[in-house]
Amino acid sequence: MSNMPDILWLAEIKKEDIPSVGGKGASLGEMTSVGLPVPPAFVVTAQAFRRFLVETGIEDELFKKLEGVDVEDSDVLETTAQRVMKLVMSVKIPKKLEENILLSYKKMGDNEVVAVRSSATAEDLPDASFAGQQETYLNIRGDEDLLVAIQKCWASLYGARAIYYRAKQGFDDRSVDIAVVVQKLVYSEKAGVMFSSHPVTGESSTIIEASWGLGEAVVSGAVSPDNYVFDQNSKHIVDRYIANKIVEIVPDGSKGTKEVEVSKERQNATVLSDNEIIKLAKFAKIAEDHYENPQDIEWSIVGDTIYILQSRPITTITSKTSKKGKDVHGEGNILLEGQGASPGIATGAVVIVHSVKDLSKVKDGNIMVAKMTNPDMVPAMRKAAAIITDEGGMTCHAAIVSRELGTPAAVGTKKATQILKDGQIVTIDGEKGLVFEGDVKRAEEPQAQQVAGFISAPAQIITATSIKVNVSLPEAAKRAAATGADGVGLLRIEHLILGLGKTPNWYIINKKEDEFINELYSGIKTVMDEFNGKPVWVRTLDAPTDEFRNMKGGEDEPEEHNPMLGWRGIRRDLQSKSQFRLQVEAFKKLWNEGYDNLGIMFPLVGHPDEFVAAKGMMKEFGVDVENKTLGIMVEIPSSAILIDDFISAGINFASFGTNDLIQYTLAIDRNNQNVADMYRPKHPAVLKLIEYAIKRCRKAGVECSICGQAGSDPEMVKWLVETGIASVSANIDAVQKIRETAARTEKKIILDAARK
Repeated sequence: MSNMPDILWLAEIKKEDIPSVGGKGASLGEMTSVGLPVPPAFVVTAQAFRRFLVETGIEDELFKKLEGVDVEDSDVLETTAQRVMKLVMSVKIPKKLEENILLSYKKMGDNEVVAVRSSATAEDLPDASFAGQQETYLNIRGDEDLLVAIQKCWASLYGARAIYYRAKQGFDDRSVDIAVVVQKLVYSEKAGVMFSSHPVTGESSTIIEASWGLGEAVVSGAVSPDNYVFDQNSKHIVDRYIANKIVEIVPDGSKGTKEVEVSKERQNATVLSDNEIIKLAKFAKIAEDHYENPQDIEWSIVGDTIYILQSRPITTITSKTSKKGKDVHGEGNILLEGQGASPGIATGAVVIVHSVKDLSKVKDGNIMVAKMTNPDMVPAMRKAAAIITDEGGMTCHAAIVSRELGTPAAVGTKKATQILKDGQIVTIDGEKGLVFEGDVKRAEEPQAQQVAGFISAPAQIITATSIKVNVSLPEAAKRAAATGADGVGLLRIEHLILGLGKTPNWYIINKKEDEFINELYSGIKTVMDEFNGKPVWVRTLDAPTDEFRNMKGGEDEPEEHNPMLGWRGIRRDLQSKSQFRLQVEAFKKLWNEGYDNLGIMFPLVGHPDEFVAAKGMMKEFGVDVENKTLGIMVEIPSSAILIDDFISAGINFASFGTNDLIQYTLAIDRNNQNVADMYRPKHPAVLKLIEYAIKRCRKAGVECSICGQAGSDPEMVKWLVETGIASVSANIDAVQKIRETAARTEKKIILDAARK
């Protein structure tokens, strides 16, 4: 093997060459040999990498740094990984090896655009997949960028994830080398991933996921792709799900890639034709038959041409013994399709909830079905194994509460309350928004468990942007704190109050004000105790009149044509002085006990006079308002436009409630599925309002934050950080990815500034 050349072309490679070209390289060579349409490529061999370590003199030092590393100590692991990768990048590639690489690159064409993919010599094996442990660099052009990308691939062999995975799989660091595949980049018009057989059961169903642009969007999870199922036995397409594909990844200039918004006409369009599905399934069968093992395959399409980019064994299929007695009933009969609002899988008996009178029927483990949920229903939602609604989108009540509870949810199914029957057994896939007939075990179950565990992992990344969390229910406090969030950017108290079943006015009329105050105090305190010393911003009551009407004491609530535009938020509290006082008394109890990290946020404020009036009422109730943290929600366009006046009025912070800001700016009811596709968080008008307010707050030294659904969207958060926002408050399940997004964006800002 020491005589193995630095470079091998795909036509020279067979599967037995894994020790030299890694699993990915060997697979590409094999696929080329059996006639699959693989783009041209060469491989920088593992022996070339080992010669790089030896000839640069870093081999002994490198492996010495890796000896005895406690991979369970995340700080030690990350520090070690950074030191080793820095060592690999600190030396220059030996001249002869560099010449061989550049000569091969020249043979591919004149300044060809390529993908540079890591291929570890222990990856893509039938019993272990190292996929995702090493790096891939797309849209690379030119000698210098190619050499840097190859060296980065080598360094990625010693990333924290890779070191940890090898330790857990029993691989010695010295025994694993890395090859690098340099492949002509296909400018995919559509791309994705397919499993030649079912990835859990091994059944002869080819599952194809597809989206627009480069396949990285599907592989990375940046987009929810279309899903097609082809039965290899009957040779028919047996199932398809057309997703709403908001973004795609495309080449960016002469180097790298970028994520862009998909044009409106393609967002809900079918990516693959029947003919393309059939052709892809045929290629999948060829690969599986050749390898004699089910394959996980990446593919792309340009015009009428299909390319196969990668193939690796599927390692998740359960053995026939373990499947016995647990047969999957096909893929299950899909009863309903909606939006996946909260990930997870659940099976149970349906309970239809038409009104609050039906809530008592919901027992632990039931699947709760409603036209749309409201805060009155939260006690029942706590019991439910899953939630299904007719109406709503990703920002509706059912979606927000379900994500916080960690309960699978599908919203916007349009007709769940009509099709489903009480007592009927169904299975819900909360990630894809699908409802299946009966008890269906699906491939996502292990993934759902993994996601739930991931949410609880404390964030280790430190960002200049404060990454906070949204909380609605006291019982979610521990789960929220476990994310490592820098505080609570939005604690909604209406869910707590409406869960009592009685309006604040009922407590006042029945002279049970202390009972209300203590309930509110106790709920907020539960959250604050989990965030000791970290800021917790509590939003005062923001419940539309229709949500009060079904509660005791709600008999006299006014009938409003559109409650979302009516008597709610601070405008109601200012006119219902006793109701506001009860909330303030609960806040005072907390402040008096030393909870100085409590901040109060007024909702639906449209004019500075309202903030001044609320502040004045708090002072009247005995609050030292000049020494308390008081702020506003920016959710009406007027509050963004008048932000300078709010600053002059003395706000300590402002937080965008994008769910309302978007609907009020665009005149779009966010809970109406008929106009859901018009609900655009990145509409230019919305972005202009946000950008203006951020810049004015920044100039005045006032903390500017976001706590709406847009704060859980990585692409939106990237823009917010670049625009200068001070803090972001995300949903519990999104905190980790938002922290990573903020950190990556901050580093890019620093790097760009240094380069200038």
